[in-house]
Amino acid sequence: MSDLFNDESLFSDQVSRPLADRMRPDRIDGIFGQEELLGNGAPLRRMIDSGKISSFILWGPPGCGKTTLAKILAHCAKMHFVALSAVFSGVADLRRAFDEAKMRRQSGEATLLFVDEIHRFNRAQQDGFLPYVENGTVVLVGATTENPSFELNGALLSRCKVFVMKPLGEAALAKLIDKAETLMERKLPLDEEARTTLIELADGDGRYFINLMESVFDLTLQEELLGKEALLKIVQQRAPAYDKDREGHYNLISALHKSLRGSDTDAAMYYAARMLEGGEDPLYILRRLTRFAMEDVGLADPLALQTAIAAWDAYERLGSPEGDIAIFELVAFLGTAPKSNASDKAAMLARRAAQKYGSLMPPAHILNAPTRLMKELGYGKGYCYDHDTPEGFSGQNYFPDKMPRQKFYLPVERGFEREIKKRLDYWDKLRREKNAKK
Repeated sequence: MSDLFNDESLFSDQVSRPLADRMRPDRIDGIFGQEELLGNGAPLRRMIDSGKISSFILWGPPGCGKTTLAKILAHCAKMHFVALSAVFSGVADLRRAFDEAKMRRQSGEATLLFVDEIHRFNRAQQDGFLPYVENGTVVLVGATTENPSFELNGALLSRCKVFVMKPLGEAALAKLIDKAETLMERKLPLDEEARTTLIELADGDGRYFINLMESVFDLTLQEELLGKEALLKIVQQRAPAYDKDREGHYNLISALHKSLRGSDTDAAMYYAARMLEGGEDPLYILRRLTRFAMEDVGLADPLALQTAIAAWDAYERLGSPEGDIAIFELVAFLGTAPKSNASDKAAMLARRAAQKYGSLMPPAHILNAPTRLMKELGYGKGYCYDHDTPEGFSGQNYFPDKMPRQKFYLPVERGFEREIKKRLDYWDKLRREKNAKK
């Protein structure tokens, strides 16, 4: 089994194999950090142990072991392994793979078809897998870094289980260090702080982490021991993993919005920084923050919307990097502001009422009467000018005559809305008193 991934030739010894290739495991127990899938009694381990392999999708970030797992699985199940990448393969490649799998099946050999980045195949191409999966021509193992719920056809998903693979944690990365040290026959030349920094730089990507270790081994002498600053001089810091058009984009903006709603200003700052570092359009963030000011702060702090518009305007005038300060100031303002969605809820209730009572005329007494006919019809009759009352409040009804009185706006006991609530309660009291005298 040790030569599972080695394509040895007469000249193999003349070329040094990359550390990542040498460290690639050849058995299930050699895959680190995926115990929830591969530990004893775990769902994927049960499938492997039973020998009954069915089609499934592996969803996980880069460098978590998706390709390696598929290769080991095919070997354990004594299946012919075929790998395609949706980035480089087309319809002709798929047809050839299916035709060859049919021929193998006739001779009693099963085929495991591994498709990397399967989400990059379009809907029609994904539909092309269905008959071959259904009739058992191939066992399909698809790998994707994107949420299958959004990127894969429902028909394909209904025929495949989905297994989630996680980024490698600190314990798994530490095991990779031990394995690398054994292969290299020397300790990783880093002090404790530098070692921690290297693990942080990997961000859960095992393949990238091994490449970082290989750089450290190659660029240091046997007796050297690097600190954090020396390490950062020889390895390049990784760009934040962020795709503006895919799930990461929506995950982070959701995390930013919900952190603000939960008044966790520091977490909100972190997510805003991640989006900016990942290359997100600052104007998109400002648009969402302005929406938050209206939707989640509302009249609990009437300055929220003004501050959001001011920050947006400041960024458009200054651009990055100076204008980025306005974004973080706005995040801090919104995170620390009192929260209320009363206006948003009121708008929803008012729209429902408008749909239900949308054909009713306003009461005649609040209609203008610019013509004699309209006066004769009662337009404006009995209207009370509120400023002429001692309280500046007449208490008249302004809803249509055939519509029961409704309450849409229910301010909360937070921020400025506490004062608004007092005002509304006072007017309700006056309205009841004035109507009782009629």
